[in-house]
Amino acid sequence: MAEVVCLGEALIDFVAMQSGVEVGAASSFVRAPGGAPANVAVGVARLGHTSAFLGKVGDDPFGRFLAETLAQAGVDTGGMVLDPVHRTGLAFVSLTADGERDFCFFRHPSADSTYAPEELDRARIASGRIFHFGSITLIEEPARSTTLAALGEARAANLLVSYDPNLRPPLWPDLTAARKGILHAAPFADIVKVSEEELVFLMEEGDKVPDPPIAEERVAASAERFLEQHPELKLLAVTRGARGCSWWTPHRAGKSLPGLRVQAVDATGAGDGFVAGLLVGLLERHLAEGKKLATAEESALEAVLTQANAVGALTVTQKGAIPALPTAAQLAQFRRQVGA
Repeated sequence: MAEVVCLGEALIDFVAMQSGVEVGAASSFVRAPGGAPANVAVGVARLGHTSAFLGKVGDDPFGRFLAETLAQAGVDTGGMVLDPVHRTGLAFVSLTADGERDFCFFRHPSADSTYAPEELDRARIASGRIFHFGSITLIEEPARSTTLAALGEARAANLLVSYDPNLRPPLWPDLTAARKGILHAAPFADIVKVSEEELVFLMEEGDKVPDPPIAEERVAASAERFLEQHPELKLLAVTRGARGCSWWTPHRAGKSLPGLRVQAVDATGAGDGFVAGLLVGLLERHLAEGKKLATAEESALEAVLTQANAVGALTVTQKGAIPALPTAAQLAQFRRQVGA
């Protein structure tokens, strides 16, 4: 039995070795295993808790590499499907001069988008404590139906449900479809983690994703609107890059925690590290149940989110997502060093 069951895409990130350039201008890349839900599964395992990954990759060298990487990290991959027909998804990533990431995806279609309901390992979901998912498998069928079926299983089994929309505009038909598709799944979640620009995009109905940093008042207004629209939500965590995070519950106005100073190398996977730290914190503080999370003390939630901040900060100190996710020992040492 895995404590945290993650469903979604696993893919290969090819991370540019040069900084300050767009993907097309980079001359060399390093292969790194990735995919947001897969990253979270590894992050949880590295922090000393059990996790499982449900999803589909190609039965090709990259897909087998991903399955092996997750298994070596301690993730239960028994529910992972290898597709003999469709290839594993690829993403080329670079850090541009303004500090933002530039993506180029190869998915036409990739194996994860063909993940079918009959391939879903429902028993692994039912035996967990937390179910975590993202929005990428909500973009196309049959993966969309599979994700919604998994959410139904998780809710029926009373798992705590965690959702990271992880907006990737190039993968959606357009931004209107992205907003609609992402928000359709939000009512299933007990916890939603978003970046500040994702939150404002989802709530303001604009025709573009705003660039960070975003004014505190604008983020707060969007958070309050999100909570009004999703009254069953128990925790909204908003990541704000180097400025840390803010959080809201139905019973508390927004609270903020400052970022931790590190030498940033690559922001890929920082949000996934944050989620892993958050979910492990909930497990360790015995808050991995809807009722307990809903009545948690402010000090307990602050402690959990401080840990999430620390894991996210550590993740940006190396290139790639999975290679950079810290172990429990590395996290403890870092927190001692920075006093977090």
